[in-house]
Amino acid sequence: MYIPSQVTEIVLSERPKGGPVTSTTFTKRSTPLVNTLAPGEVLIRVDWLSLDPAMRGWLNDTRSYITPVQIGEKMRAGGLGTVVKTSGAKSKVGDVVRGVFGWCDYVIVQEKTLEMTIPKGLNELDFLSTLGMPGLTAYFGLLDVGKIQPGETLVVSGAAGAVGSVVCQIGKIKGARVIALAGSDDKVTWLENELGVDKGLNYKSPTFVADFKKHVGYLDVYFDNVGGTTLDLCLGRLKQGARIALCGAISAYNEAKPRGLQGYLNLISQRAKIEGFIVFDYADRYDSAIQEMARWIDEGKLKRKFHIVEGLEKCPEYMNILFSGGNTGKLYASVSSGSFDRQ
Repeated sequence: MYIPSQVTEIVLSERPKGGPVTSTTFTKRSTPLVNTLAPGEVLIRVDWLSLDPAMRGWLNDTRSYITPVQIGEKMRAGGLGTVVKTSGAKSKVGDVVRGVFGWCDYVIVQEKTLEMTIPKGLNELDFLSTLGMPGLTAYFGLLDVGKIQPGETLVVSGAAGAVGSVVCQIGKIKGARVIALAGSDDKVTWLENELGVDKGLNYKSPTFVADFKKHVGYLDVYFDNVGGTTLDLCLGRLKQGARIALCGAISAYNEAKPRGLQGYLNLISQRAKIEGFIVFDYADRYDSAIQEMARWIDEGKLKRKFHIVEGLEKCPEYMNILFSGGNTGKLYASVSSGSFDRQ
């Protein structure tokens, strides 16, 4: 299998100044590839990279659940790749593996950090989406934080994204009435016709607030991916004992001073809860969740949509798609020509 002499990496050159990633945020770096592996090391050709909204937060030099990416450091990202050389005990050349590779075309990692089991019958891309961090975030956020129950009304923002689309479908599996919020009529149609939500609403519609009140009434669970005015709208439509699972705030990630909440007093009057969560806290339960969701995929209960873009060097540009509403489903970057050979 081909082994290059140079590795290409995309590294952080400056932190965004309260706005989106720009042409000067990252730079390309080429370094010689060390062709000798230490015991337990594996050389990976990176085939696919996961692009996720959380990555924008990793660029901010602030206290968070994970150390920020440092200036001059390769951008952090999960990926799928192919083993091209190994000194590990378990891996072999040609194995498809999953790990945190970063924005690069080749990488040397410790074998013990890799996930090396991709069950037959599943698309390998599932392990960066429905059976990866996005799907696990949806699973634990809705079931453990939102505690959704049959017959309840569930509202999901960012519903056409990687996390939101899985939340919608798990909500239906659990017997909830699901109202999905998205930013275009095409996305609403996909959510209703393909994913089977009870009602999709376009938040960019001039009648959105009236439509929301008409079709939602009052909600039991709100799974929040966007924050901002949509979160405030939902705070004003809580049933007694409602739960808000605070997953993300896409509307605020590029803001220097995010908008504060206005309707939080309803949490008191409705004895409601708003709770943030991080999927890493559920690591000891990943395997059981993946098994259950894999079964739902096999049964046709969980559908997926892969939004694929091409090219390592365009990853900074692709990141902004996540905040403009340009993606439907999970966003991936194809890095090597071998990535398509297996699809």
